[in-house]
Amino acid sequence: MKLLRVGTAGAEKPALLDAEGNLRDLSGVVPDIDGALLADAGALQRIRTAAEAGELPSLDATGLRVGPPLGRIGKVVCIGLNYHDHARETGAEPPAEPVIFFKAADTVVGPNDTVLVPRGSSKTDWEVELAVVIGRTARYVESAEEALAHVAGYAVAHDVSEREFQIERGGTWDKGKNCETFNPLGPWLVTADEVADPQNLPLKLWVNGELKQNGTTAEQIFPVAEVVRYVSQFMTLYPGDVINTGTPAGVAMGQPEPKPYLRAGDVVELEIEGLGRQRQELKDA
Repeated sequence: MKLLRVGTAGAEKPALLDAEGNLRDLSGVVPDIDGALLADAGALQRIRTAAEAGELPSLDATGLRVGPPLGRIGKVVCIGLNYHDHARETGAEPPAEPVIFFKAADTVVGPNDTVLVPRGSSKTDWEVELAVVIGRTARYVESAEEALAHVAGYAVAHDVSEREFQIERGGTWDKGKNCETFNPLGPWLVTADEVADPQNLPLKLWVNGELKQNGTTAEQIFPVAEVVRYVSQFMTLYPGDVINTGTPAGVAMGQPEPKPYLRAGDVVELEIEGLGRQRQELKDA
């Protein structure tokens, strides 16, 4: 299923994109798309049953904002330097273990919402990423197979980053990762049963119409199953938590000087095959 949330920010209602590409209203079946829903097999089955029976009312998508496909996110765990080609372009040694950092849940915005260039920023960068959404509580997961059983679905994430704040201002990466609007998510949460192989997903990103990133999750140093297993050794993952699993080559930081960092007025578009497409215009904060 392709689950999404539509409407004004803070007042989104649950919806489903059916097999014909029509938007369907889920608000009569479930209150929201969130961790509580993803952990409730019965509620998910009610959605499937209603969809298959043609019982879901249609929604007019004209002018309707698409919000983040997941409400009440608990935490956003991020994996850094997780693509062989990205490590090569930045001159970094591939990590021996996954690099973990966090984004606050309040950085998450809709897939087409405005992204704000922070005040004082000179190195705002783009990163298309596969987001993993947790559907079952995961602690001390032992195997790859068990890890994937805890995944509810997948989505497109844009891990917007400010490289000066991240690298040159001291401390950890968090200062360059947690600026307002720095995690567009969606348009859909695609349930795991529709993603045959999370290690075979093409990812692309364009800036002002120019293709910048053209990668595949096959280049991940630590695949999705290992990421979930590994993270669960250090923290408990709950339904509604999100893991951003890293970005392929092609970020601004890896380009020759002068590096083409983002500015107000730029337009970024990104997509992952089968998971949908995003578009953001940048403005000054």
